[in-house]
Amino acid sequence: MGTGQLYVHAAQRLGLHPITLSADPAQYDYLTAENIEAIRVDTDDLDALILECSRLRATYEIAGITGFATPGESVYATVGKLCRHFGLPGPNPESIERCCDKFTQRQLLAEAGVPVPAYRLATKATEVERAAAEIGLPVILKPAVGNGSSGVRLCRDAGELAEHTSYLLGETHICQTSPRILVEEFAQGPYCIADIMGNEIVGIGAGEFGLPPHFVYREYTFPAQLTDDQQAGIVDVSLSCLRALDLDWGPSCIEFRWTKHGPVVIEVNPRLAGSPDPQLIQLAYGIDLVTEHIKLAIGDEWRLRRSHSQTASARILVPDHDGTVDWIDGASRAAGVPGLAEVTWYVKPNTPIIRKGDYRDCIGHVIAASPSATQTAAILQRAVDSISLSITPFPTIDE
Repeated sequence: MGTGQLYVHAAQRLGLHPITLSADPAQYDYLTAENIEAIRVDTDDLDALILECSRLRATYEIAGITGFATPGESVYATVGKLCRHFGLPGPNPESIERCCDKFTQRQLLAEAGVPVPAYRLATKATEVERAAAEIGLPVILKPAVGNGSSGVRLCRDAGELAEHTSYLLGETHICQTSPRILVEEFAQGPYCIADIMGNEIVGIGAGEFGLPPHFVYREYTFPAQLTDDQQAGIVDVSLSCLRALDLDWGPSCIEFRWTKHGPVVIEVNPRLAGSPDPQLIQLAYGIDLVTEHIKLAIGDEWRLRRSHSQTASARILVPDHDGTVDWIDGASRAAGVPGLAEVTWYVKPNTPIIRKGDYRDCIGHVIAASPSATQTAAILQRAVDSISLSITPFPTIDE
């Protein structure tokens, strides 16, 4: 979705020479297109990474090491261990690992008095059924480890509960490294996200999802339209989360639902929010979080001073059916709309699309910014209306 490219460009602007370590560099088109040095290495193998970084040190002075999490946040724990090994600034890997386990995270937050949904941990179908009965339908089922909404589903009745339990416990689930399932109360209310650097709240945005039972993002806006009391409540709970999880270095983002009881924490992510959040923060406040994160990682002075105030919104483009992308049209027309900041596609013609009900369903985004929320919404809609694409459904078995 472009986060890696943001980091590469920011590093280059700072006069650094970015080198990408990846298990499969070929999946990132920009590396070849922009002639970025890339090394193939198993990024789940800490020893292999240490060996590769040691080899690089024979040629280069390593200024810093960082990463971006798609699709798993465990990369940040690995980054923390690498930084510790080489004596470089970095996050606390133990804090990251505790945060990445959603059940452990829930326990630590609840023990600290942070408002979270009712939750249970289950490892088999009977435990899921019992937990759902105790909490009360509807419930959210999700893997205890994972992100990007992978495997996350709203279960509204016994049939959906049984179906998704079977899926999560089966071999088809992408995050199936362990059959640990989190069963959660469905916290209902507007969605907000707090973007944070260190212990400072950079901005609070609002988001909207597509239709249930999945949670695929459709729109983001910074800043969220909040009252002073709501803003203060989210800031207060955010700082409580950071203390409870011992997260005091680098970027993080916290997701909330504003319920009838106030802000409820859905998830704390020990990382920078993925694209298009960084672009929205920069357009709304004039703060380049990617650049400031890199400065922090190389031990330079960083700052979060706002230089302006706008409303920035992104519409996430999601197909309404599976099939093969035939053509994409209108990007240049959309780019010509005054106030439009960015039109980005993640797919190309002839790409097969099979919707998963998570971040992989997103095929592009459009970003707009202006001095007012109403004006930004109008710009965004005008740009989206000028875009079209054709997706041919896959042949049916009968065909």
